[in-house]
Amino acid sequence: MPRLKAPEALLELRERIRTEPVPPVTIAVCGGTGCRAFGAEEVLSALRGEVERRGLAGEFRVKMTGCHGFCEHGPIVVVRPTGHFYPGLRPGDVPRLLDSLRRDEPVEELLYVDPVSGQRIAKEDEVPFYRNQHRVVLAANGHIDPTSIHDYIGIGGYSALVKALSMTPEEVIEEVKRSGLRGRGGAGFPTGLKWEFCRRAKGPKKYVVCNADEGDPGAYMDRSVLEGNPHSVIEGMLIGAYAVGADEGYVYVRAEYPLAVRHLRIAISQAEELGLLGEDILGTGFAFRLHVFEGAGAFVCGEETALIASIEGRRGQPRPRPPYPVEAGLFGRPTVINNVETWANIPHIIGKGAERFRSLGTETSPGTKIFSLTGQVRNTGLVEVPMGTTLRDLIFGIGGGPPEGKGFKAVQIGGPSGGCLPEELLDLPIDYESLTEAGAMMGSGGMVVLDEGTCMVELARFFLEFTQAESCGQCPPCRIGTKRMLEILGRITQGQGRPEDLELLEELAWGVKEASLCGLGRTAPNPVLTTLRYFRAEYEAHLSGRCPAGVCRALIAYSIDPEVCVGCGLCAEACPRGAIVGEKGKPHRITVELCIRCGACAEACPKGAITKR
Repeated sequence: MPRLKAPEALLELRERIRTEPVPPVTIAVCGGTGCRAFGAEEVLSALRGEVERRGLAGEFRVKMTGCHGFCEHGPIVVVRPTGHFYPGLRPGDVPRLLDSLRRDEPVEELLYVDPVSGQRIAKEDEVPFYRNQHRVVLAANGHIDPTSIHDYIGIGGYSALVKALSMTPEEVIEEVKRSGLRGRGGAGFPTGLKWEFCRRAKGPKKYVVCNADEGDPGAYMDRSVLEGNPHSVIEGMLIGAYAVGADEGYVYVRAEYPLAVRHLRIAISQAEELGLLGEDILGTGFAFRLHVFEGAGAFVCGEETALIASIEGRRGQPRPRPPYPVEAGLFGRPTVINNVETWANIPHIIGKGAERFRSLGTETSPGTKIFSLTGQVRNTGLVEVPMGTTLRDLIFGIGGGPPEGKGFKAVQIGGPSGGCLPEELLDLPIDYESLTEAGAMMGSGGMVVLDEGTCMVELARFFLEFTQAESCGQCPPCRIGTKRMLEILGRITQGQGRPEDLELLEELAWGVKEASLCGLGRTAPNPVLTTLRYFRAEYEAHLSGRCPAGVCRALIAYSIDPEVCVGCGLCAEACPRGAIVGEKGKPHRITVELCIRCGACAEACPKGAITKR
C-alpha cells in the first residue's frame, strides 16, 4: 500500500474503496472469540469453499467480521443487505443457505427463535436483543473485516483524524470537553478535562496509554472492540496524542486476549504502512508511534498507576496519588490513560461533533455504554445502550429477563467490586450518579443478573474472595481488612455466624473502603455493603441457621419421603459418599453423617421423593 502523504490522499483512497466493484450480497460471519469457539472458522471455510465450487464469487462476498455481541448463539451469520440473521449455523447448513440466497428467501428453520415469544425472526434488526440497542462504538463490528484497514477507511475511518489535524490541539480538547465524555473504565472522570491537564503539564515528552487490562470476570467489552474494530481505538489514540502533545503511546492488553492482540498488531502495521502512524503523519508533521504491551493478568493492573509500573518493568502495584499520571505518569512523564471504549468514542465525537454525542444519554452522563450482560438471563452478550436507560429496559427489554420459571432477584453491576441492586431498583437509570447513590458503580460494564435461586450472602463471599486474592497486599486496610471480612462471611455461610458479626462486617467494610490506597481496595467492599443494605434479612436468616435460597451446604439438608420413594435405587447409585441405604423396592433413607449435600440424589430421583430443606 502506498504511503499517504496528505489528508487529500486519504480522501482519494476512501473514494476508490467505495467505488470498487463488489458482489451485491455479503455473507458476514462473526469472528469474535465466542463464535470462533462455536466453530465460526469452519463455517467461514465452508461458505468460501461452496461459493467457489458453485462459481458464485461474482454474486456473493464472504467475509469474517468482528463480534456481533449475541455470543451465546454463535456462530452468527448475517446476510447483507437483506439483514437475514442465522444463529448457530453449522458447516452442513451452508448448501441450504446458498440455495435460499439464489431464491432470495430465508431458510425458515435456520432463523432465530425468540425465547420470550417463541416466534421465528428473520431480520437482525428485528431481534429484540439488537432492536432495543443503540450501537455507536459497536456499530461497525458486524460489518467490517477487522484485519482490513481498507474496510475501516471505507466506512469513514480516519476522517476524524484528518479533521482533528486541521484544528488546534486546544480546539480538539474543547470539543471533547463539550461532549461530556466520561471515562468508560469505571471512574467516570471527564475525558476532556484529563486531556487538558496533560496538555498543560510541563515536560519534554508525553505519552498516551490505552488500558485494555479488562479483568472483571465475565466482562469482554474491550476485548470485542479490539478484536472487531481495532482501528477505531488507534484513531482515538492518534487524536488524543495530537491534542495533548504526545508522540508515543502504549496499548496495555491482557495476554489472555490473543485474538485481540493479533488484530491490534495487524492494524498497527497497516496504519504504519499507510503513513497513519509513525513520522510526518499525512504530511502534517505530526508524529506518533504506538506499542502493544501484553499484561500478565493481574487484576490490580487495571488501576492506572499499577499499569504504569507494569509497563516500566516493575511489579504491578498502585502508588499514592498525587502526583497523578497526567503530571507524572509513564517513565515519570505526563501521561493520559483511558480505556478502550473511551478511546473508541473519540472518532465519533470529533468526526460528528460534540452535540451529536450529547444527543444520547443524560445531561451528566452523555453517550452510550457497553455492558456485558451475563448470569441468569435469557439473552446474554454485549449490549450498547444510551446512558440513562433503566435496568429494567436492559435486563428485560434486551436480555429477556430470567429464564422461564425463575424470578428476578438482583443484578450485580460494575464487576466484582460492583454492587448488588434489588428488584425495587429495576427502574433506576444507568448513569454514574444514580449507581453511586444506590451503592453500586458503573465499572467497566460487567452486569450479572441473579434469579431467586441465588444466595446473596454466598455471592458477596464469592466476589470478596476474588478481590481479596487479587489484592496486591501493599496497604494494610485492603490486605488485612478484606481477609477479616472474608473470614466473617465464610463463618456465616458455614452456619457458625455470631450475633455481632453483621455489625463488625459492616464496620470493617467501611474501614476498608475509606482507608485503602487504590480503587481495588476502596471498591472491594461494595458487594458486601449493598447486600447488607438490600438483603439484610438473608444475613439474619443465616445467623439463625437457615439459607433461604438453599445454597449454603452447611445450612441445608436432604431427606427422602417414604410415601413417595419407590426404592428404585437410582439415588444410591448417584450418591458419591454412599450415604443412601435401603432395600430394592422399599423406601430408602439418607445417613445424615455421611451426606455432603451435593444434591446428586435429588437430581437422580425420577419421582421427586427427595426434598431439600
